Amino acid sequence: MSKSVAPVDEVLPMGQLTALGLQHVLVMYAGAVAVPLIIGRALNLDSHEVSLLIAADLFACGIATIIQSMGATQWFGIKLPVIMGVSFAPVGPMLHIANSNPGHEGAQLLFGTIIAAGIITIIIAPWVSKLLRFFPPVVTGTIIAIIGITLMRVGINWIFGNPFGPTAPSVVDPNYTEWLNNIQAASGAPGSPLTAVPKGLSIVPTVPNPRYADLTGVGIAAAVLVSILLIAKFCKGFLANIAVLLGIVVGAVIATSMGIMNFDKVAKADWVDIVLPFHFGMPKFDFWMILTMTLVMIVILIESTGMFLALADMTGKEIKQKDLARGLRTDGLGTLIGGIFNTFPYSSFSQNVGLVAVTGVRSRYVCVASGVILLVLGLLPKLAALVESLPTVVLGGAGLVMFGMVTATGIRILGGVDFKDNRNNAMIVAISIGMGMIPVVAPKFLQWTPHAIHPLIESGILLTSLSAVVLNVFFNGAPHDTKAAVEAAKHAEA
Repeated sequence: MSKSVAPVDEVLPMGQLTALGLQHVLVMYAGAVAVPLIIGRALNLDSHEVSLLIAADLFACGIATIIQSMGATQWFGIKLPVIMGVSFAPVGPMLHIANSNPGHEGAQLLFGTIIAAGIITIIIAPWVSKLLRFFPPVVTGTIIAIIGITLMRVGINWIFGNPFGPTAPSVVDPNYTEWLNNIQAASGAPGSPLTAVPKGLSIVPTVPNPRYADLTGVGIAAAVLVSILLIAKFCKGFLANIAVLLGIVVGAVIATSMGIMNFDKVAKADWVDIVLPFHFGMPKFDFWMILTMTLVMIVILIESTGMFLALADMTGKEIKQKDLARGLRTDGLGTLIGGIFNTFPYSSFSQNVGLVAVTGVRSRYVCVASGVILLVLGLLPKLAALVESLPTVVLGGAGLVMFGMVTATGIRILGGVDFKDNRNNAMIVAISIGMGMIPVVAPKFLQWTPHAIHPLIESGILLTSLSAVVLNVFFNGAPHDTKAAVEAAKHAEA
C-alpha cells in the first residue's frame, strides 16, 4: 500500500473486497430483515408483499451504504466504512401507524411520514453536527463502550433465544392450555351453568421452553466462536481478516449437516424481482406523525454521531463538523430513499462497527462492496433467501467477538482520559454507563409512561449519550468550538 493513501481510502483487490463485503452483509442481514417482517405483518400484508418489503429494504440499504461510504457530492457521505441499515428506533411509531391503518392505506401513510421525516432530517443535519464539540474522549469512550455492552444482548439472544416469543425461556404448560380450552368450550355450550371465560384471559408461562438455550444451537455458536479464534490466531493476512466470515461458513456447514439449516425458502423464492418506487400508491402525510418521526430521527442522529466517532477512532481519520454533517445528512437521505422505495428509516449499523474492530480492515471501499452486494440481493430474491436461511445461532458466536471488540474500543479511549487528577470524569463514566444499562436490565422500565415518548428515551445508547454530555458540561464545561474538542481528543490520545 502506498504511504500516501490513508488506510480508510485504500482500494483492496476485487476478491478481497467481495469477501470482506460479504462478511459485513452476513453480520447485518438478520437485523436488516427484522423490521420489514415486523411492520409488514402489522400492516396485514400478504407474504408476497412482505417479501417485497424485504427486497426493497436490501435494495435501499445498498444505495444508502454506497452513498455513505463512497460519498456523493460535497453534501452526502462521511466516507468511513459504514453499513447503513433499518433503524429499530422508529419501530414503535411505525407499529402505531400500521396497527391504526392496516393495508395499503396504512403503507401510504407510513411511507409518506418517512419521506417527510427524511427531508426534514437532511435540512437539520448541519445543526445537529454542531453538537460535535460536546463529545470529548470521556463522552465518546463511554458511548462506544455502552454500544458494545448493549449489543452484547443481541449476540446473546442470537445464541440462546429471544426473551419473548417462540424461543422464550418459559412457555405455558400444555396441560393448562388444554384445561382452559375445555373450560371455554364447556362455558359456550347451550344451557351451560358455567360463567363465560373473561376475554383476554391467558396463562402465565410456567415450564421451561425446550427451544430456549438448546444445547445443539449453543454448540454450533461455540463452534463458530472457536473457529474465529483459531483462524485469528493461526492465520495471517487476508484469511485472518475474514475470520468472522469463515467462522460463519463453518457454522452454516455444521447447521446444514444437522438439519437445522434448510433451503425451503430458497426453492420458493423468485430469481429476479424489480424494486419499484411507490408500490403501495402515492404517499399520504400527517403532521403529527411526521413530527413524531422527526423527533425519532433526531435520536437516530445522536446515536449515529457515536457510531461515526467510534469508526473515526478505529480508522484513524479525523472527523470535522462538516464531515459529521455529511454523514448525518446521509441518514436523512437514506430515510428519504427508503420512503420512496417502500421501506424504512436508515442509520449506521452498530453491529458492523464491531467487525471493523475485529478485522482491522479500515478501507471504506469494503462497505461500498457490501452496498453493491445488498443491491444485488434486493434484486435477486433467491440469493437473499439463501442468506436469510442462516440460523441466528451461527451469528451468535460471531456476535460475541464483534460486540465485545466495540466495548474494548470504548475502554481503550477511556484509558486516555484523566481520572487521577479529575475525579469527576469517573463520575461521568459511572453514571452514564449506569443509565445506558437501564434498558438492558429493566427492558419494561417505561411501561407506566406515555407511549408516545418511548421511542425518544428507550435506547440505552441515547440515555448514555445524553447523560455523558450533560454531566461533562456540568463538571468540566464544554469546549467553545469543535476545534477545541478535536484538540482535547488529540491530547487524550497522546
